[in-house]
Amino acid sequence: MTTFNLPDLGEGLPEAEIVAWHVAEGDSIKTDDPLVSVETAKAVVEVPSPYSGIISKLHAAAGDIVATGAPLVEFADAEDGAVAEPVAVSENAATVVGNMPTGSEVVEDNAIAGGSRRRRQGRIKATPSVRTEAKRLGVDLAEVPATGKNGQITAADLRRYRSSASRAKLARPATIAARSETLRGPRRAMAQSMAAHRDEVALCTLFDDADINEWLNKRDFTARILRATAAGCAAEPGLNGFFNAESMSRQTEARVDIAMAVDTEDGLIVPVVRNVAEMSLEQIRDAVAAVKQATLDRSIAPQDMLNYTITVSNFGMLAGRYATPLMVPPTVAILGTGKLQHDVVAVMGGIEVHRRIPLSLSFDHRCVTGGEAARFLAAVINDLEKPQ
Repeated sequence: MTTFNLPDLGEGLPEAEIVAWHVAEGDSIKTDDPLVSVETAKAVVEVPSPYSGIISKLHAAAGDIVATGAPLVEFADAEDGAVAEPVAVSENAATVVGNMPTGSEVVEDNAIAGGSRRRRQGRIKATPSVRTEAKRLGVDLAEVPATGKNGQITAADLRRYRSSASRAKLARPATIAARSETLRGPRRAMAQSMAAHRDEVALCTLFDDADINEWLNKRDFTARILRATAAGCAAEPGLNGFFNAESMSRQTEARVDIAMAVDTEDGLIVPVVRNVAEMSLEQIRDAVAAVKQATLDRSIAPQDMLNYTITVSNFGMLAGRYATPLMVPPTVAILGTGKLQHDVVAVMGGIEVHRRIPLSLSFDHRCVTGGEAARFLAAVINDLEKPQ
């Protein structure tokens, strides 16, 4: 009997949630065949089998949260010499190393509507992102009509099914009931990171406004914010980097890798736009569009959410003028942008109404001085107030 424990999937997280098993107890499997899909804080990761043999025991079911290093699978008759290679996150896909399908490949399950894995009368074909969304919505994929190639269930199929189910539900009397749910995925990660912030950071926030009345292109909002953040990092590098409380040392970074807080139905997901200081405004715009789409599709790779140097939160897209946004250690700063305002401002000889962006800069006062933070924010405002 050989035990395979849940590996460290490269995000430094203590646990992961089982999304779907690709095997059942009693099945035969070969090394590098699909074993299980798990969800870490923000991405679905497919784990390949490290051995060839018979699956004798699954230690968790779909929906269970498993600690890193805890038993995951028992193999009977594992082939001699079939030693698992270290599991690591691939550089190019949301998967682990091995001959595995990426997040865009179709994974098949044997199932029928209302059936179990032992009832093998049909096959379900769907990508991991569609499976994750169906799980979040509580939809049994066996009930969803497929219109994709070779019987694949697409995201559009899932939306249509969800829409028709919602209409059917409206035709029935509504009932209201309280429910409790365990935090999972992005919401669970948010709870853990905010607890770390509460326990470690000496928070301070500065507030100000940037006058953008002279902007020539009023649709470049996010790209302009990221460019201005890079300008702030150039003016005061101390806000672009990390603080180690144990060694009482800070590390400033030349690269400007900006994490963008993106609000989704599953919770806050924070993808990273890399090397912003080296990009033109057009390049930043394209990078932001690609990252947002990948985040909403849940196809963002784990490595695209790691090792950022500073964070931006555009909470004003929803509501709110000012806030006290919270950074996640070991980073030391986060810039929040509030809802665009039309403010009355004093000008030479009278008053005018100008468009302004409310700004909230939170920083870790353990390693960033008030003067450094103020100079950073001044540089951000100076860049934002340029016409283009």
